[in-house]
Amino acid sequence: MTKSIHDFQDEHGRITGWPSDRRRAHQLAILDYLTGLFDPGVSYDQGQVEGVLADHSTFEDPSILLRELVESDYLATDGQVYWRADGRPGTRVASPGERG
Repeated sequence: MTKSIHDFQDEHGRITGWPSDRRRAHQLAILDYLTGLFDPGVSYDQGQVEGVLADHSTFEDPSILLRELVESDYLATDGQVYWRADGRPGTRVASPGERG
């Protein structure tokens, strides 16, 4: 991804805003960054995913980012767990304290 997400991060690297649809390349760069927070082949429950997103954003509702990740095919779900769409889910499930 060639677009920088710096304009959408605070001094701690957390995502602070969501680009408009006109800036889809920036949206995709943010989604690519967020996807990198999850290990391929590891399944995460919704609370774990939202916890990772909350830790790496200043959004009041991290489910907005989760929806974007799923709708843009960065994360996949079976309705119970989530995993990186580029890493087929394995048998390993993230422990409650483990985050990407």
